[in-house]
Amino acid sequence: MTTAADTPKPFTGWHMLAILVAFFGVVIAVNVTMATYASSSWSGLISKDTYVASQDFNIEAAKARRWLAEGFKGEFKVKDKVLEYTLKGPAAKLDHLTEISAIFHRPVGDKQDFTIKLKKVSDGFFTAEHNLAVGQWIVDLAAIENGETVYHEAERIYFAGKTK
Repeated sequence: MTTAADTPKPFTGWHMLAILVAFFGVVIAVNVTMATYASSSWSGLISKDTYVASQDFNIEAAKARRWLAEGFKGEFKVKDKVLEYTLKGPAAKLDHLTEISAIFHRPVGDKQDFTIKLKKVSDGFFTAEHNLAVGQWIVDLAAIENGETVYHEAERIYFAGKTK
């Protein structure tokens, strides 16, 4: 003799509807979550006008080759709260520099970006104090005199925190 407890319930359309709603609900929830993370973590903006940037690429590459041929060489360091930049090159071009402009970008996101001026301490040596956050940074360094770029470089660094 079989009882009602032994008889399995039939699979109905309501069961299938519940499975489909649950499946697509999970897919939609994951998509919304990923889209939210993507839109809040990176602006996606690399260049305001990519066409103009592509046209300027060869000009900027030629400038970099010229600076290299002239003997320019920069070295950037972070020691605790002190940002240090050593710039070597033709004395005639370096003697008049009073500061270096440094723009700090996060590789992903623009919420922590900032600009700071490194002041001249001695010939070719510039410093500034700033409490730099731990992590990856792209440092865009420019030596500008009378509106003309004397030297420019971008360097990717990783700051692990206080140095010993």
